[in-house]
Parts: sequence; C-alpha cells; structure tokens
Amino acid sequence: MSGKLKNTVIKGVTIESIGAEGKCIARHENRVIFVDKVAPGDVADIKIVKKKKNFLTGIPVKIVRYSEHRTTPFCEHFGVCGGCKWQHIDYETQLYYKRQQVIDNLERIAKVTLPEINPIIPAADTRHYRNKLEFTFSNKRWLTHDEIKTATPLDKNGLGFHMPGRYDKVININKCHLQDDISNRIRLAILHYAKEKKLVFYDLLEHQGLLRNLIIRLSNQKEVMAIVQFARNEKENIENLLEHVKNRFPEITSLQYMINEKRNETYQDLQIICYAGQPYITEEMGGLKFRIGPKSFFQTNSDQALKLYRIARQYAGLTGDETVYDLYTGTGTIANFVARQAKKVIGLEYVEDAVEDAKVNSSINQITNTRFYAGDIKNLLNEDFIATHTAPDVVITDPPRAGMHHHVVDTLLKVGAPKIVYISCNPATQARDIGILSARYDVLKVQPVDMFPQTYHVECVILLELRK
Repeated sequence: MSGKLKNTVIKGVTIESIGAEGKCIARHENRVIFVDKVAPGDVADIKIVKKKKNFLTGIPVKIVRYSEHRTTPFCEHFGVCGGCKWQHIDYETQLYYKRQQVIDNLERIAKVTLPEINPIIPAADTRHYRNKLEFTFSNKRWLTHDEIKTATPLDKNGLGFHMPGRYDKVININKCHLQDDISNRIRLAILHYAKEKKLVFYDLLEHQGLLRNLIIRLSNQKEVMAIVQFARNEKENIENLLEHVKNRFPEITSLQYMINEKRNETYQDLQIICYAGQPYITEEMGGLKFRIGPKSFFQTNSDQALKLYRIARQYAGLTGDETVYDLYTGTGTIANFVARQAKKVIGLEYVEDAVEDAKVNSSINQITNTRFYAGDIKNLLNEDFIATHTAPDVVITDPPRAGMHHHVVDTLLKVGAPKIVYISCNPATQARDIGILSARYDVLKVQPVDMFPQTYHVECVILLELRK
C-alpha cells in the first residue's frame, strides 16, 4: 500500500462494526480503518489521518448514507465533549456491542471455554444516571471556529470538562445530561458569580489562579454534595463564594472545599474542609445505608450498581457459613451488601480513608461480621494474613481498570478459594487475569451490565469455580 495514503480520502466506505475502546471499524484493501464519530451501517467518505503497519485511522469528511442504527444526539456539546460519545447510536445497538466487547476479550485474551454469555442488563435511565461529576475551571477555554473568527473580544474563562486529548483546554458546559439539573444550576451559578466578581480562573499550563475544580455528588436520598477546589488560600474570596452558594442552594446538604497548591488536581492527600452541612451524603442500596464522603469511591451509577451487587451476591451463593474476602473493597459497599449472608467478610483496600468509611458503613447498618484492612493488596494478601483470618471460601474482587496485580492473581491461584466472583469495568484486563486464573478455575457464568449508557464502557461480573 502506498505510503502516500495518509491524508487521502477514501470514498464510499461502509462502517462494519465497533471494536476496542468504542472505535468504529471499516476496511480498505484488507486493512482495518478505525473511525470515530460514525455508526455501524454508515457509508462515509473517510480521510486517512494516520497510517500504521497493521491499521489505519480515519475521520469522516462526509456521510454518504446514514445507518438505520443512528439516532439524534440530545446534547449540544456532542462531538466536542469527550463524554457520551455513543449518543448518536441507538441504545439497542450500544448494548449489542458492549456485550460483544466482553465476548471478544474473553475469547481473544483469556482463551478459555465459555458458557453462554447472558444478555447485558440495560439501564432504565440512559441519562441523568451519574451520581458524581468533576468540572475544571480554566482561563483558556476551548473556542469554537466561529468564536475564533470573530473580532469581538472573548471571555475565555470556562468551567466544564477537559477537551479530549488537550489537558490544557476545557470545554465550557452549558448543560450536561449526566446528572439531575440541580448539578447544572449549581455549576452555572458558580460560573456566573466567579465572572461577576472577577475571580481568577486557573491557568492549566502556568499553574496559577484561584478557582480550580468543582465536584458535585448526588445521592438517591436527594442529598447534594458540592466540593470546590481552590489553588490558593484567598480567605475572603473563598468564603464569599461559598456563602453565595450556600444561600442560593438550600438543597446542598454538604458544602466543602479544599486548598490544592500542587500541580495536579488529585486530592486524596489533601484536607477537605466542611463549610456547611454534613461532611457526607447518604446513599441507600438494598436496604442498607452508605455514607459517601468527599474522598469516597462509590459506583457512579447507583441504580445499576444495585443490580451489579445483587448478581455478585447471587454468584457467591452464600449460605451463612462462608468466609468471604472482598478485594479492592473501597468503602465496603459489596462487603456490607453480602455480609448478612456470610459468616464473616474481610475487606482489603489500599486507600485508608475508604477503609474508615467502610467501617462506618458497617456500623450504621449494625453489621458486626466485617473486618477491613488498609494497604497495598499485593502486600496485604499473603500467607500470614490468610493464616490469621482463615482461608476464603469465596473471593469477590472488583479491581480498578488496570486489573489485579500479578502477585494478587498468583496468590489467588495458591489459595484456591472454591469460588471467585470477578467484577470489572475493563473487559480486557479482566480477560487477562481470567486467562491466568484458568490454570485452576473454570468460567461458569458471565453477566455484562451497562453502567454507562452513551459510552463504550461496560461492567461485567464473572463467576469462576475451582476445578476439581
């Protein structure tokens, strides 16, 4: 194939399917072309922007014929914002390709014998499903082509999401459909107040300014947490802004802030100060209450999380006599969710604050058979720990996207718990780990769950049973 193919427009290309990371797939002369912003079934003229040894990357310059699987995007920021990239694809098609993503990874990476893969569990609400969003302030927001062309002086301050591939640019968000409208109203009120009072928006390149980040968390108990991250301690400006927010929004039950003078936005190591209300909000799930603090990890789709946890508990098959290990327990949601059906539950988590939250969550639900331990799980989960706490009958593991550390996988192989329930938001790393565990385990059940409608992300629960 000619090296001059780059920047060439290939006409009338049929988009065949969707592959890894949500990229659509077409083919030209037996070469795969990965294309964004199209849908399976589209026929498009594709401009090649990148040429690799085994594949091409292209962008659509014209849709010749629209797919029957297309639908009208509902968000004004679609195509620019990095979220909700699949909102132009109908929901049934989204679900099909999410399930297929799970199957493809298990077949290609894990290479194990599979049972029939269950139909994916859909979300009842494909919008307004997130209970947490993070917004970034910037003094150099992303400008549209029309804005760039105008001779009128522009207000470049913005509050919104990072531009995909541009950490230094933020897209100013007018309306986000991922949370209840209270989130939009709080964000816009803070934005307008900050502009009116001429507060300095953060410069993401120079690391200067006052206003840095805004986090909004909502609970199914109608509680609202707002956390403002400031880059420097301007006491008067901070208190005036927070007082304005408190008075304007009595719906906020937890108003907090932090001072972050570091060069990154991470805040797990920072002190967070409660300005008004409680230092937490409360979520209800399956008859249990969970306190969510500003640093707490909690599944961002509460309704789907309940379905996910019920599946995990069902797969665990608890009778009341089992010792359960809950790896990567976070704030102990799964541990507490299964505790009343188990003899005891041991939760392991590397974030100390999360472990303290997990203990509180057991306490407020009057659960007494859980124990939580903080530390790096690859170091915690060793022979001495297991000898002290007894070997697990069931292991439930819900690791981050990177999957389990290979030392943890090796330990699980040595321990040989009769059942492992593996929950993951990344089918590729889940399949990698299961491929290793297949030395001693068989895959009995696979249940995909759609936690994130309008995106390519998919959660999956897999039951592994020790081979006899």
